[in-house]
Amino acid sequence: MDLQLQGKSVLVLASSKGLGKAVATKYAQEGARVMITSRDEESLSATANEIKEATGAEVNSFVCDIKDGEQVKQLVAKTVELYGTVDVLINNAGGPPAGTFDKFEDEQWQHAFELNLLSFVRAIREVLPHMRKQNRGHIVNIASSSIKQPIDNLLLSNTFRAGILGLSKSLSQEFASDNILINTVGPGRIATDRVAELDEVKANNTGLSYEDVKKQAEASIPLGRYGEPEEFANTICYLGSPANSYVTGQAITVDGGMTKAF
Repeated sequence: MDLQLQGKSVLVLASSKGLGKAVATKYAQEGARVMITSRDEESLSATANEIKEATGAEVNSFVCDIKDGEQVKQLVAKTVELYGTVDVLINNAGGPPAGTFDKFEDEQWQHAFELNLLSFVRAIREVLPHMRKQNRGHIVNIASSSIKQPIDNLLLSNTFRAGILGLSKSLSQEFASDNILINTVGPGRIATDRVAELDEVKANNTGLSYEDVKKQAEASIPLGRYGEPEEFANTICYLGSPANSYVTGQAITVDGGMTKAF
């Protein structure tokens, strides 16, 4: 399938590693011009060079703390300066700490809100005028499989990922007349550093070995394994491409069948 991404301008948040990096790489492979971002300049530069060498695509990077509204403005402005517009926005952010209600004070709640929800709002606000001007655009918000089924010991994530879902559904209605399509994608157990970290936390809390925790998790997945970041990126890339001209306002999980909810 031709995703019609050749020459398109794609901005991927939190993309120096993990799911964001996989998504940015996939867009580059499809011929898009990609802007990646992270707080870590060294890691970001290395990732940009790696993607360029692997794909031959135009890849630029911009150091940005996505919790900082002014830096998000600068990020979008730089993307527009280099590429002329933003055709596709992929909202992504690292997950908040694991834990239950008694563990968190206001500081942790505020941090998770700014990282996992307000950053998405700000990025959408900044790209919206450019997408409206050209009467087209795609926004994909990366959340978690918890948008369908809450995950034990991940209260902060469960709360604000649900907020992403509400945001996406609402804006898909508001922006449909501008031909801007907005969807939410929830990864399940994808083989990233974040999932390895959560497995390590569970191992420490339960006294099980890391290997046993992973085996238990794999046993709960009908496909019997963790997904690869590249597999996740394939879904994102389709939804955030001109080839997707009619899917909007949807919540899709990429989880190997793990979640039981419809």
